[in-house]
Amino acid sequence: MQSYQSVVLLANSFLLWLFSSLSPKEKKITNPTKRMYTDRNEKVGPSQRCSRPSQLVNDPIHGHIELHHLLVRIIDTPQFQRLRYIKHHNHFEHSIGVAHLAGQLVRALSERQPGLDISERDKLCVEIAGLCHDLGHGPFSHMFDGMFIPKMRPGLNWKHEKASVDMFDHMVEVNGLKGVMEQYGLKLPEDLDFIKEQIAGPLEPPSSLSQDQAYKGRPESKSFLYDIVANKTNGIDVDKWDYFARDCHHLGIQNNFDYKRFLKLARVCDVDGKMHICTRDKEAHNLYDMFHTRHRLHQKAYQHRVVHIIQRMISEAFEKADKFIQISGSDGQMFTLSTAIDDMEAYTKLTDHVFHEILNSTEQNLAEARMILEKIESRKHYRLVFEKRRPPSTVTKVNNHRLTLRGGRFRVLFIYISDCQLLWFLIQKSEIRMDYGMKEENPINRMRFYSKDDPDRAITITKDQVSAILPERFSETVIRVYCKNTDEKSMSRARKFFKDYNPTTNKKGLSFNRKWN
Repeated sequence: MQSYQSVVLLANSFLLWLFSSLSPKEKKITNPTKRMYTDRNEKVGPSQRCSRPSQLVNDPIHGHIELHHLLVRIIDTPQFQRLRYIKHHNHFEHSIGVAHLAGQLVRALSERQPGLDISERDKLCVEIAGLCHDLGHGPFSHMFDGMFIPKMRPGLNWKHEKASVDMFDHMVEVNGLKGVMEQYGLKLPEDLDFIKEQIAGPLEPPSSLSQDQAYKGRPESKSFLYDIVANKTNGIDVDKWDYFARDCHHLGIQNNFDYKRFLKLARVCDVDGKMHICTRDKEAHNLYDMFHTRHRLHQKAYQHRVVHIIQRMISEAFEKADKFIQISGSDGQMFTLSTAIDDMEAYTKLTDHVFHEILNSTEQNLAEARMILEKIESRKHYRLVFEKRRPPSTVTKVNNHRLTLRGGRFRVLFIYISDCQLLWFLIQKSEIRMDYGMKEENPINRMRFYSKDDPDRAITITKDQVSAILPERFSETVIRVYCKNTDEKSMSRARKFFKDYNPTTNKKGLSFNRKWN
């Protein structure tokens, strides 16, 4: 036993001596957790410009990811670190995953088709766009820009993509990244425009030009680069690839879409005079699987009835707390929850933490908002009393019907989901669109394919050519009615009232102006 312990001690001593004798360069290789990028104050030499990635990151979905020096500099800013505290999926991890997949796709195209003349600058800009595409998300992501902001600031056409562009500009400015970007070989402002266009589309689209012609960052010969991060043509992009894989993994849902096959088969073809990314004709079924996965995620997670009503309750709490939450911004100005989007310094401080700020507050002016959040915490959320699914074209839009209830009159708003505004009373009716990402349209109709025999000619593939049992419709409206009073008596009366409700005509066969018994 003593002999065995002696051997172990001798071996440990030898390993310690061996490690201590290594050069600093060799130590860096043996320590994978140590950062391997250029020091902030160290000058970047010509050989390092647009060079290959330099830091290793372990991602739960994609495994080990190598990141370029410049991407690491962006990740280390407060504006990017903010994404750690914004949930839908984990936006911090998701953004790094999108940057990784964007780099994989653009490099695969470059290696497969050298004639496309994809430069190292192009590749780096595409990766940066993937990394920064979600910088503008507010607290609880789509709840903030899809529910809260439209309610508090009606008429304001604000989306998180615009905020991502604003936050990107702010991040570059306050962290002095322009000089760093130029050191790494980027050309400004051309490449800054290109990055922002990949995130949000044309920055100032002229009405007389097509979307492709409105881009300034890259010429039409490289229009396919805009298909990678946020594909405005057919929705097939690396953003979806990452969150499908990531959310399916964490939710325990099977992801049938294989993006790795797409990477191996993607190539650029001329489509009506524009250069777009296409894939093999035999991959059409794989793309239908991709959009079916999107639909299942919305059905089972993003638009699940409980998830949806909790989002509504959080939005309602934020509405009541709005003017009482003060956030400091530029030049000492103060902003509320709904106005912080106007100032990126203030918006940087606005994350999911505001939920617990309200929940744990003792201020009387936050009492109503706090009560709503306490109901969420104790699972006393509003309850579903009615749900029907209908094709969108069969749902009639009717506004301002009134129900006469015992104890007073309550207004119920019947409004189409695209209007994105709902009024809350004793009863809430909600219409949710479930689709393949392009409303009633089949997104595969906008995708182009190529054949093995003629890989440079773009062709279309109809649904019937793929399979006879694919869906006939690509969109549905889910109509849900929730009761805010969760006691059994109220629930029973609500279920009884909506038992025979017909969402196609907005009728029950009875007058809306009737009393519940």
